[in-house]
Amino acid sequence: MLEILVADDHKLLREGLKPFLRELADEVSVLEAATFSETQQAAATAQDLRLILLDLSMPGMNGMRGVEALHGEHPDVPVVILSGDARRETVLGAVQAGASGFISKTVSGTAMVNALRLVLSGETYLPSSAIAADDYAVTAEVAADVRAPSPLEGLSVRDREVLALVVEGLTNKEIGRCLGLQEVTIKAQLRGLYRKIGAANRAQAVRIALQNR
Repeated sequence: MLEILVADDHKLLREGLKPFLRELADEVSVLEAATFSETQQAAATAQDLRLILLDLSMPGMNGMRGVEALHGEHPDVPVVILSGDARRETVLGAVQAGASGFISKTVSGTAMVNALRLVLSGETYLPSSAIAADDYAVTAEVAADVRAPSPLEGLSVRDREVLALVVEGLTNKEIGRCLGLQEVTIKAQLRGLYRKIGAANRAQAVRIALQNR
């Protein structure tokens, strides 16, 4: 049983997340909280909590201090921030406070599920916009050793466009629409892309992309 705590003061959002969260495992138990105090109480009484989805702006959060407090109380449970504010300083502040991931509320359900799967596998997930700047010292969880050549170095501009859309969770058909290409062309592009970066499948390609941004 995969036990997940969804902490957000909007009930509609909590309900809307449940169908996507149930894609993460055969059996998923979703706990809910609408305030930070409720979040702390629910996390403390959970039987086998595996993941916390946390809204930065719900009542009682007190910004990044709330993230720090929750991470300190449950250091072995990954905390993923769900927020409409995906500015780089907000994302990096959340990671510094102990978050294992940051997902914008504007992403698709498929992209969110992909991101959460990465977090549950032990990775850290950040939006690509937050880790693209040259002056950001990326943590060991999300980047390869800077002294080693990046597997992304040999990619063409088109490869990079396709890979970025894959990371966002788009299907081949959706990527084709975005780039004005046929789905069969996208499939062929992906086969070549996987070969270039050493990925066996889509999930590995996403992981490699996130680790080498």
